[in-house]
Amino acid sequence: MRFLLLTIFTITSLIALQTSDRLFDCTEIFKERKSELLVELERIDEQKQALNALKIATEELLKKKESNLVQKEEIVDAKLKEITQKEESIKAMLKKNEDVLKELKSAKMNKIAQTFAKMKPASAANILSDMDTKEAAIILASLKPKTVGKILTKMDPKKASELTLILAK
Repeated sequence: MRFLLLTIFTITSLIALQTSDRLFDCTEIFKERKSELLVELERIDEQKQALNALKIATEELLKKKESNLVQKEEIVDAKLKEITQKEESIKAMLKKNEDVLKELKSAKMNKIAQTFAKMKPASAANILSDMDTKEAAIILASLKPKTVGKILTKMDPKKASELTLILAK
């Protein structure tokens, strides 16, 4: 029985020693792994800081670009407003010029009408017969009907007919 107890004690001691060695080995492995994890954690922290710095720089750059864009939009809006004002001014000047041109044409036509009204019907008929039909009709339209009648009677009947049809429109 002693032998049995001694054997059990020895076996238990050996098992305890082996377990103790295994525990010591596990502790060493955990310490090594802990140091690896600390290094990895430090590397992750550095990357996190670099990422935050990049994020801040990107946000600042974005703000600058937005500011530049707003300034350029304001410049474009101002130019567009200026162009619109100039366009309106040009339209007003064009209308004014057209009105002046109409007045000049009217004054010119009145002088031509007065000239033809003072001419003898035969002379006026000869001149108008040599002119373009439309231009002759415009001149005749500005004269008094009595004067037009006298001039048309002195014209070639074919030309007088053409002018009469144009005047009738």
